[in-house]
Amino acid sequence: MTTEVLRYTAFSGDPAGGNPAGVVLDAAGLDDSAMLGIAAGLGYSETAFLTAPPEGLEGEPGRAFTVRYFSPKAEVPFCGHATVATAVALGERIGPGELVFATRAGTVPVSVTAARDGLLRATLTSVEPHTEEIGAADLAEALAALDWPEADLDPAFPPRIAYAGARHLVLGAGTRARLADLAYDFARLEALMRRLDLITVQLVHRAGPAEFHVRDPFPVGGVVEDPATGAAAAAFGAYARELGLVPDDAVLTLHQGADMGRPGELTVELRAGDPRVRVGGTGVRIA
Repeated sequence: MTTEVLRYTAFSGDPAGGNPAGVVLDAAGLDDSAMLGIAAGLGYSETAFLTAPPEGLEGEPGRAFTVRYFSPKAEVPFCGHATVATAVALGERIGPGELVFATRAGTVPVSVTAARDGLLRATLTSVEPHTEEIGAADLAEALAALDWPEADLDPAFPPRIAYAGARHLVLGAGTRARLADLAYDFARLEALMRRLDLITVQLVHRAGPAEFHVRDPFPVGGVVEDPATGAAAAAFGAYARELGLVPDDAVLTLHQGADMGRPGELTVELRAGDPRVRVGGTGVRIA
């Protein structure tokens, strides 16, 4: 059987920017080992695999799917950039509109719209998020693995584990230079993240009231760093709102990937009265 593997970048209109993802629009007949093999062979941080929706999933016929996400090392419960990439790929084939994805983390609606420049934009709505504190010993181990002195942290951003479909450790960098200087102990950070069931570490520096620079080490996926991380952006939006760092009703801009030479932009929307977080961005096919 020949499986068509598409390549899209998410959170950029430039194929050389954002975060590349694999997309398999018809994964029927692929077992777990086959999906993992495709993801490992492709080498992107995640590849999305679509199959028929589960019975009872609400959504327009032909616009609802089951989606699974595999990194080169393992399956992950949810991936934001691969969701955006998949939604853009579907939008090119069946047109803009509403999509519904059944993921291991829960049901994720996605809206696809056409921008004036002709690019498609996808906005996902996360599952209900939450945050939790991290123990002092675990925080110390994370900082040691990153080789970050505690004095380099931004005290306005208390370390927390945030969830919006996947778990991420949020750490605030006191300066843009601290964020730019990332050289960590891969094996040591991976071991801690596996023990705490973390997908990435969301490193954040505030550039303005609603503007942030972020980076995401991803050793548990077999990738040193993720260029643009939608799931972590959703988790960060929930974190920032819960801690009162941004208003309950806000639109945040996250810049990611510039330090890797793959600049991208993620939009995070918070709505008062709705605990869920919306994350959007453009996407384009990689030739």
